Amino acid sequence: MADGGDGARSESDLPIRERYDAQDLAGFDPAVQLGEPGEYPYTRGVYASMYTGRPWTMRQYAGFGTAKESNERYHQLVAAGTGGLSVAFDLPTQMGYDSDEPIAHGEVGKVGVAIDSIDDMRVLFDGLPLDEVSTSMTINAPGSVLLLLYQLVAEERGISGDKLTGTIQNDVLKEYIARGTYIYPPRESLRLVSDAFAYCRKEIPKWNTISISGYHMAEAGATPVQEIAFTLSNAKEYVRAAQAAGLAVDDFAPRLSFFFVARTTLLEEVAKFRAARRIWARVMREEFGATNPKSLMLRFHTQTAGVQLTAQQPEVNLVRVALQGLGAVLGGTQSLHTNSYDEAIALPTQKAARLALRTQQVIAYETDVTKTVDPFAGSYAIEAMTDEIEAAALELIQTVEDKGGAVAAIEEGFQKSEIERSAYRIALEIDHKERTIVGVNRFTVDVEDPYEPMRVDPQIEREQVARLAALRADRDSDAVAAALVAIQDAARGTANLLYPMKEALRLRATGGEVAHALREVWGTYVPRDAF
Repeated sequence: MADGGDGARSESDLPIRERYDAQDLAGFDPAVQLGEPGEYPYTRGVYASMYTGRPWTMRQYAGFGTAKESNERYHQLVAAGTGGLSVAFDLPTQMGYDSDEPIAHGEVGKVGVAIDSIDDMRVLFDGLPLDEVSTSMTINAPGSVLLLLYQLVAEERGISGDKLTGTIQNDVLKEYIARGTYIYPPRESLRLVSDAFAYCRKEIPKWNTISISGYHMAEAGATPVQEIAFTLSNAKEYVRAAQAAGLAVDDFAPRLSFFFVARTTLLEEVAKFRAARRIWARVMREEFGATNPKSLMLRFHTQTAGVQLTAQQPEVNLVRVALQGLGAVLGGTQSLHTNSYDEAIALPTQKAARLALRTQQVIAYETDVTKTVDPFAGSYAIEAMTDEIEAAALELIQTVEDKGGAVAAIEEGFQKSEIERSAYRIALEIDHKERTIVGVNRFTVDVEDPYEPMRVDPQIEREQVARLAALRADRDSDAVAAALVAIQDAARGTANLLYPMKEALRLRATGGEVAHALREVWGTYVPRDAF
């Protein structure tokens, strides 16, 4: 984004005018484009009272090392006032591998917690009130596995599925576009997502079965327009897949949720969130025939932009995160995670995580932004930007539709190439100093203050491998083997996969074993550009 003056461009490469006036809203009809707060098309927010009734859910994304260490961090966060937990898993867990597999070596517990079995899940949530806390789990390809382990642990404590609230990300389509932690081919992955929709409707009715994510695409370089366009295109594909599986739209759509980034470009981010709500409401009503108002509401979680954090002068990230968090709140988010200032260096320290939470609490309790609903409504700049982002996103969504929908476009490599092009443009702007990054290409210092990052002990991997060996020696191996065969039989047919998966996990099958059972039937995905 150009730094200002004539010719300034937004993150989406749309023009930013030095001055906005009433003429910029010529033809603007508030009744059509805004509606009332809590009413169609939800531009002004999905709830009539928004934060005047209660603030957003304050989540902190955490998880590292062993389940025991992460459990200790969760207790600290709850004691500090966190309203919801957000679990980070290590790469082997995300990819459907156990900690003792050769491919997992060196990655166990590094970017999140290692969860191999129900034994680990019991430790992870030990002493936490699962019927009172809302838990979000950032897990995609094996999302159903982690959800079932969570349910099994709750049931062991006498907590039924209808008492559980939270979210599994479960958004595998964006993995093919931007992140890469996929396992199975796209169409088989959609089958697993649809089965989770149906299972949760019956067994865990308050659970959000998917968090359709633009965040990771944004972190890969997607513009705000690309972020919401590709996210909503993926969402349409999930809706179609669920309908093809025999689910009525109003039976599952109220449990759909979304996940977006909040950048430092505050005005455009506010407009982005408002445009996304409006587009989704119209898509659900006009394209899919949804009639339940909850099916039309785009409810979303926001995380501040990790990609904008800098290792140079890391304390400046506190300012960035505060602005990003404010933008998410002004845009009407339902829950928020604020990044820790030291995340560009290593896993957050306890002090940094607490400061990140305090940032949200200052916004909620020391500013006046929670005193009124949609405070930017009617702003010449915000309404004009909202319209422009909406128009550009709709055009891009139509391009995806013309290619046959999100899966067909993914198989063609369309979304990935578009995001890479945007990322390259941003990199050039930074290199040429057309875009200022404080502390990186301007306002630098010769000597950085010393900083001691948090590190993950390599002993964690050895301990996790030993736990797996003990588990395999202690369980009923024949029963586990039979349960894994039952999963494969279901995968070859049309039965809901989550029921045999739950039984296998109850018998202490590992997440890797469940994933391998499905790999043997479905195969794995190899992207076109890998050849």
